[in-house]
Amino acid sequence: MNEATAQIALSDAMHREAEALEEVLSSLLEPASDQEPRVLDAMRYAVLGGGKRVRPFLVINTARLFDVADDFSLRVGAAVEFVHCYSLVHDDLPAMDDDDVRRGKASCHRAFDQPTAILAGDALLALAFEVLGHPLTHSDAEIRCELTTSLATAAGSRGMVGGQMLDLRSEDVTANISRIARIQQLKTGALIEFSCDAGAILGRADVRKREALRRYSRDLGLAFQIKDDLLDALGEELQVGKATKKDAAAGKATFVALLGIEGAKRRADFLCNQAIGHLEIFGAEARHLAELAEFAVGRQS
Repeated sequence: MNEATAQIALSDAMHREAEALEEVLSSLLEPASDQEPRVLDAMRYAVLGGGKRVRPFLVINTARLFDVADDFSLRVGAAVEFVHCYSLVHDDLPAMDDDDVRRGKASCHRAFDQPTAILAGDALLALAFEVLGHPLTHSDAEIRCELTTSLATAAGSRGMVGGQMLDLRSEDVTANISRIARIQQLKTGALIEFSCDAGAILGRADVRKREALRRYSRDLGLAFQIKDDLLDALGEELQVGKATKKDAAAGKATFVALLGIEGAKRRADFLCNQAIGHLEIFGAEARHLAELAEFAVGRQS
């Protein structure tokens, strides 16, 4: 398969998975008589109709390595997407990254207001764990508990929240590569690592295969973040779908700031190739995961 054909195959797969996920997300966000409609409207605004759905794609495709039915992995993918969208809503707030645009449209707090956006984010986080705890996600309560614990760790102070705190404190602070990598392993990488580990949990994977997916996810997460740094430095807002050139203006420590444009590109390419190498144990079954690593460093948004 040549590179162009592989890219088309990945694009088709991501589109197909995103459409299936959208149905699950929409059904989980259906209006109910006991819900406050404005909060639900803000939740639906933040989640539906946008995004690359990379994290759910990882859940679905790692789970398929172990012959897990999509009905299970789509629900886990929805849970991680709820957590991801909650983090974007809160990151965009004036007290955090202060962004007015997200996924090519007004940020949630701009479309509604700050209190509503905060509550919508809180509700999405809670909904994620409601979904994981439901028997429809898996019939085995031990697997549901492991998924819940793993996502809680990835989303909390030892994961995404901790990374965001370190990132906020990094402005105008001299940092080295190790510190920046640590920030991004927590802020971006933790949910990506969970997404790959979730497929292994659902599939009751052995230790060797589970570790291979963890190594893949860690390299993928860093490559993904380096590309985000490059897009912020080089991209245009309309193409990227959010404000650009903000990191340099804020004095943030990034891979681009330390390595320069070309150095950051080389580091991303190295991580991409290393991530693909970790998938050798799965053979051709992991083709889409390998292609996703290439997509992560080649994307324009």
